[in-house]
Formats: sequence, structure tokens, C-alpha cells
Amino acid sequence: MCHYLCHEFDAGRKVKRAERLHALSELLRRSGARGVSAERLAGEFEVSVRTVKRDLDALESSGAPVWSRPGPGGGYGLAGGASLPPVSLSPAQAVALMAAVSAAPDAPYADLAAAGIRKIVDVLDPKTRARADELAGRVWVNAAPASSRTIRSALEEAMSEQRVLRMRYTSGDGSTTIRDVEPVLFASMNGQWYLVGWCRLRDAMRWFVVSRIERASVTKTPCSSHTIHEVGEPPANARPVHGRGV
Repeated sequence: MCHYLCHEFDAGRKVKRAERLHALSELLRRSGARGVSAERLAGEFEVSVRTVKRDLDALESSGAPVWSRPGPGGGYGLAGGASLPPVSLSPAQAVALMAAVSAAPDAPYADLAAAGIRKIVDVLDPKTRARADELAGRVWVNAAPASSRTIRSALEEAMSEQRVLRMRYTSGDGSTTIRDVEPVLFASMNGQWYLVGWCRLRDAMRWFVVSRIERASVTKTPCSSHTIHEVGEPPANARPVHGRGV
């Protein structure tokens, strides 16, 4: 089976249809304009060609933009630029999203992520939603309390809008200063969140521990041209959260 299916399903196990339809749509999407034959799909999912064609019909009926190309070298794919069905998640994927957000309430935009996940779960088909709810009851988290929502909102807005942030900050040695900071990125290191930005007080790039920011407000001043490249090389195990290439 292809590598990403092996991450989702035990080798040799027959995949339940809802999960297979999701994986099928992902394989079609990744195949791009070249498409993939029904015979190869049948081999990937260890089902018959007839079953694959029924699954393709089901995907098309659900709104997926499935195309077919007959003859030698033909196959199936998803139309480029067309929209996919609103949601196509397995119960395990839905719970993975819930667990990730619940375990990291201090993460930037965590509240928005939680609201987004609720929307996703609400529009899952009833059977998938019920299975996700049952599985979610088997995952417990004991996350630390989140920091001030007011401060986090200011940091998130300043980052998203790229405007200067004015904040009261107490450093590790106990000294407190008022600083104007141009936010460049958020970073999680050793279980602690940092705001990394250009400090106008020090005229340099600085890392600020989010939990040490006592007050914060977004100014109307736009940030200048400082970029993430000025922060320097990230740690070897650090990566952007979009996850591409992982």
C-alpha cells in the first residue's frame, strides 16, 4: 500500500468504506493531472475493480469533481481548480485535531482552531461524527491553563495584520519595560511560547516569552520590512506548522 495509507491503516487490514472513500479522494488529489487507473486503485485498497468504481461513483455523488479518461493510459482524477466536498475526515483525523488543540491552549490562534474544529465536526455525516465523539472520549489531556485571552488576542491581531505591538514586558532578571515590537513569528521551544519580533527599544530582533507579557495592545503603525530570515536559522527539529514536506 502507498506510504500515507500505511500511516492511517494497519497493513493488510480491509479499510472500512468511509475511511476508504476519504483515502481514495486523497490519492486522486495527489495524482494530479495524470490520474490513476482503476486497477491501481483496486490494488492500493485491496478491493476489486468493481468496488473501486462503486466508490468513485459515491465520491462523485457526494460532490467530488471526479473525472475519467477512457482508453489506454486513462484513469481517474479530481478536476483541477474545482472544489472538494466540504468535509472529508475520518473519525481518527477529527479526534487528532481535537487532541492537538486541547493539548495546546496557549498556541497562537488556539481559540480560532477550536472553533474551526467544532464546525468541521458539526458537518460530518452522523455516523462519522458519532464514531469521532466515541473515540474522543478515549483521549484525555491535562493542559496548563491558557494565558490571558486579551494579551493573546492582541499578539494574534498584531501578527495577522502586521502592525506594531506595544507591550509591557518583564524579563528574566525582573526588569520591566514598555516596548514597541514588530511581530515576525511565533515559536514554541521546550514547551514555552515566544513572540519573536523586531524590538524598537533595542533596535534588534528579540525573543519574548509570551507568559511574561503583562499588557499588550495593537497600534495603528504598520510593521516595516523585517522578515523571518532575520531571525536566523531555526533549530534542526523546528518547522512551520503548515506541515508541507513532513
